[in-house]
Amino acid sequence: MQKSVRYNEGHALYLAFLARKEGTKRGFLSKKAAEASRWHEKWFALYQNVLFYFEGEQSGRPAGMYLLEGCSCERTPAPPRTTAGPAGARDALDKQYYFTVLFGHEGQKPLELRCEEEQAGKEWMEAIHQASYADILIEREVLMQKYIHLVQIVETEKIAANQLRHQLEDQDTEIERLKSEIVALNKTKERMRPYHSHQEDEDPDIKKIKKVQSFMRGWLCRRKWKTIVQDYICSPHAESMRKRNQIVFTMVEAETEYVHQLYILVNGFLRPLRMAASSKKPPISHDDVSSIFLNSETIMFLHEIFHQGLKARLANWPTLVLADLFDILLPMLNIYQEFVRNHQYSLQVLANCKQNRDFDKLLKQYEANPACEGRMLETFLTYPMFQIPRYIITLHELLAHTPHEHVERKSLEFAKSKLEELSRVMHDEVSDTENIRKNLAIERMIVEGCDILLDTSQTFIRQGSLIQVPSVERGKLSKVRLGSLSLKKEGERQCFLFTKHFLICTRSSGGKLHLLKTGGVLSLIECTLIEEPDASDDDSKGSGHMFGHLDFKIVVEPPDAAPFTVVLLAPSRQEKAAWMSDISQCVDNIRCNGLMTIVFEENSKVTVPHMIKSDARLHKDDTDICFSKTLNSCKVPQIRYASVERLLERLTDLRFLSIDFLNTFLHTYRIFTTAAVVLAKLSDIYKRPFTSIPVRSLELFFAASPNNRGEHMVDGKSPRLCRKFSSPPPLAVSRTSSPVRARKLSLTSSLNSRIGALDLTTSSSSSSPTSHSPTASPPPHTAVLESAPADRAGDSTELSPCRSPSTPRHLRYRQPGGQVADSPHCSVSPASAFAIATAAAGHGSPPGFNNTERTCDKEFIIRRTATNRVLNVLRHWVSKHAQDFELNNELKMNVLNLLEEVLRDPDLLPQERKATANILRALSQDDQDDIHLKLEDIIQMTDCPKAECFETLSAMELAEQITLLDHVVFRSIPYEEFLGQGWMKLDKNERTPYIMKTSQHFNEMSNLVASQIMNYADISSRANAIEKWVAVADICRCLHNYNGVLEITAALNRSAIYRLKKTWAKVSKQTKALMEKLQKTVSSEGRFKNLRETLKNCNPPAVPYLGMYLTDLAFIEEGTPNFTEEGLVNFSKMRMISHIIREIRQFQQTAYRIDQQPKVIQYLLDKALIIDEDTLYELSLKIEPRLPA
Repeated sequence: MQKSVRYNEGHALYLAFLARKEGTKRGFLSKKAAEASRWHEKWFALYQNVLFYFEGEQSGRPAGMYLLEGCSCERTPAPPRTTAGPAGARDALDKQYYFTVLFGHEGQKPLELRCEEEQAGKEWMEAIHQASYADILIEREVLMQKYIHLVQIVETEKIAANQLRHQLEDQDTEIERLKSEIVALNKTKERMRPYHSHQEDEDPDIKKIKKVQSFMRGWLCRRKWKTIVQDYICSPHAESMRKRNQIVFTMVEAETEYVHQLYILVNGFLRPLRMAASSKKPPISHDDVSSIFLNSETIMFLHEIFHQGLKARLANWPTLVLADLFDILLPMLNIYQEFVRNHQYSLQVLANCKQNRDFDKLLKQYEANPACEGRMLETFLTYPMFQIPRYIITLHELLAHTPHEHVERKSLEFAKSKLEELSRVMHDEVSDTENIRKNLAIERMIVEGCDILLDTSQTFIRQGSLIQVPSVERGKLSKVRLGSLSLKKEGERQCFLFTKHFLICTRSSGGKLHLLKTGGVLSLIECTLIEEPDASDDDSKGSGHMFGHLDFKIVVEPPDAAPFTVVLLAPSRQEKAAWMSDISQCVDNIRCNGLMTIVFEENSKVTVPHMIKSDARLHKDDTDICFSKTLNSCKVPQIRYASVERLLERLTDLRFLSIDFLNTFLHTYRIFTTAAVVLAKLSDIYKRPFTSIPVRSLELFFAASPNNRGEHMVDGKSPRLCRKFSSPPPLAVSRTSSPVRARKLSLTSSLNSRIGALDLTTSSSSSSPTSHSPTASPPPHTAVLESAPADRAGDSTELSPCRSPSTPRHLRYRQPGGQVADSPHCSVSPASAFAIATAAAGHGSPPGFNNTERTCDKEFIIRRTATNRVLNVLRHWVSKHAQDFELNNELKMNVLNLLEEVLRDPDLLPQERKATANILRALSQDDQDDIHLKLEDIIQMTDCPKAECFETLSAMELAEQITLLDHVVFRSIPYEEFLGQGWMKLDKNERTPYIMKTSQHFNEMSNLVASQIMNYADISSRANAIEKWVAVADICRCLHNYNGVLEITAALNRSAIYRLKKTWAKVSKQTKALMEKLQKTVSSEGRFKNLRETLKNCNPPAVPYLGMYLTDLAFIEEGTPNFTEEGLVNFSKMRMISHIIREIRQFQQTAYRIDQQPKVIQYLLDKALIIDEDTLYELSLKIEPRLPA
């Protein structure tokens, strides 16, 4: 009995599952049964060379399968039908498409199939034909025949070579015989002519023989050598070596440029500054010079030696051996580690030295040197930071074109691994200096300079264009100029937000920035933010209706001047929400840090508060976290690697929240966790604040210094008893919106008083100044915190027309004797300070909040602080990452439920209630992007009867509409598409549709430019078109649309247009020079270094080239993993990704104020005008044929 064939059923079911999901072809077909006249409908799925069929589309298990390898598929005519049955049914059967699958062996019946439509049948036949591998078998037979033919040729050549070898041997034998005969004849002649002293000339026949022999040997050698060379040139090894040599040549050019940059750094800056430091009145000390330039001179000497070695290798071309050079270079590259590790400190020292006007003037004189090409000292100090990654990329490319058996393959792999190890160590230090370079670049843009930007603790947050509304006396808005175009032109301001300051600048016609004389630099510790105008303020009502609720106020209360108000307008609600979130976060950070500085001791010169400094979990490495040496904006070490739990713990740490950490976390959290996990953590911190905070943090949070209570009672001047504000108290910065209800908070007391419990009661004008507990006698001087009554409002200097919903209301801190203490000193416990921070925030005392004992209740303080933290993170999340909730309705509903639960809290403070309502309103708004156009809307609005032609459109119109389209497409990219290199995956159209749409739009615009030029038959018209497009590109540059500049220059550099020499000869010299300037600006040389420098010095709105950022993200993704070997999140990598995304979003959020012109846009989007690449080149050859060789 014959045994059945066994097969792996599990694997077959898995293949069937893949076929159902990813099959090449799927659908219903009718299969002929064993009976001749019956057909059964089955659901077929083709995967590779296996054809599965199922009983139905939803069936999970296949009914059968066919192996198609070696089969053939052909169409068969419809079988004859009987006359029975209705005519319509017979016609329907005749129209069906029949085909048969024939298997190439006996014993297998053919598979007869049919389908309803002919097109579907042809597609099935084509798919089955490809799955049968018939083409591969035919190609294999053809290749086998060629191989046999080549083997025969080789055998024939071997036989011919043997014959030639034998002939040569015979000829050599014949030559030796003839030589011996000649020698014998010569001896005979000498004997016959003894008197002749010289021999006669050689016999002519012998000369002819020698010439023939020499010619034959030369011809054979040349023929053989030519064959060898031709075979090698056509071989894959030669092609790989050519690419390898090209990489080496490019590396030598890059090394030459790098050595030149180091030469300028050393000879143009370092050595002159050393001489200046040795002068009688040195503008800089030698120590500062050494701190700024570090070991850059040593680096220059090292690379000069390496460069000389590379040039010596080129002399041995085409044999280029580089491994020994890298073996020499690798041990010395550790000097880069020192340079990179201290680079941030170098920039800090440079920023401090620039505060010296003599040094700043001298530095600008050095930077004016033509060799610097307009680059600043910071730029030259940055070049060594990117040299190690450049070597890694070069070695990666070299290894890709180096055979595995190559003599230096292992050496290059070893060098690459060592450089990657060094690069990983340097990675986070490189990213930490980006902020300082950004600050210095902004400082250079401001004509008057700005000393606060030289403070290296300033962290750049955002920039953009806002409109400042003019104001008159008493803060009322001037309605004379509102709504007019002059308001947009005269009131437009370039605003820059940092962690400590807010800058407001005007832009001159030359593009330079000027700080406002009044209110140009706003210290955030003196500012109060009003997000929504108070309903009781008539002026605010009018402004809200007038500006569509796009305005917000910043009330500034400087300690040495009268308070004033700055009213700003955002372009859209989304941008207003983003500005509000960032400004309020910065203000909260300053006040929290100020509070920590006041109430906690500092036993060293480190700026970190004692409470935070004492918590080892915030700076000591552990199994689940690793810290960097760099401090964040809250003076806490940045996280390098951490587990997800520790990152969520940092997010909900109530003592501080760094805005750079918050931005990085919200930009990249989807890489290592989900939104549901983050929201669950926030919900947990709200519902159970004590269980969500580390025990050690709670202990330090409520730690009270015993020295502050009784040890220094006698000495009233002790620094432990009282602490002075370096600036106005961080909590005493906001006012109520009504002058009648002024409240003030002052964390002050008598120097000799002992601070007791705080009585957080709201008293009227007749109320007693203090209330005592009946169970305990109060201290001799019990401090009372109470609100000032309406009839005892302060003088006009204490009044302000607005208040912040996120800032505590000011309360007056009184002594038991009824006098208000005005001393600038304070000494309160952490619990009392947080009670002041949270309890003094309402319009009045909330229900149940009048009890003195409750204010000192630690649980109540923690709950209020936890609620503020949850609302703070949610506001930032909703306002700046609205698409997370638009795409995830479940997440949105969960957030709404959490906010509604917060609103039901009976102890909720008024400002918390208002903040919660604002977040709810933001989540419920459908017009998040109310004024932003979309490409689909623009296409619908351009349905005009007739489009303009190229000749009738001006360069300005084209440039403006190209800029408008480019920005609309660029702005539509959601930030999550920049994560995970989705644009490089096979399913990129599904994962990153908007990035692919941006790339498609770039190609279409570039094709339109090239097609428009090639549409002209005469030379003059083509030259005029080129000049016009170059003018359009230059206007795009003025509009900061560098994507449009690259679209046009890429089109002009296409081979079809670049080869038109006669046309380019007609183009003016000015146009050619302008085009060269534009190409230099957007050149990809040096990682787009010119474009990066230009973008740093320009303000939004702007359209950068997206490919530059995608290259940066790809380098970060490939260079470092998302997780360490221990499973920790690589947060340094997340920080670098977030930095790039923030820069992209900065340009996305600021829209152009350009009016749409439908006729121009219809011309730009008309795909009928575009000619494909092959047709363009054929047209180019037709216009200007190739010259004969």
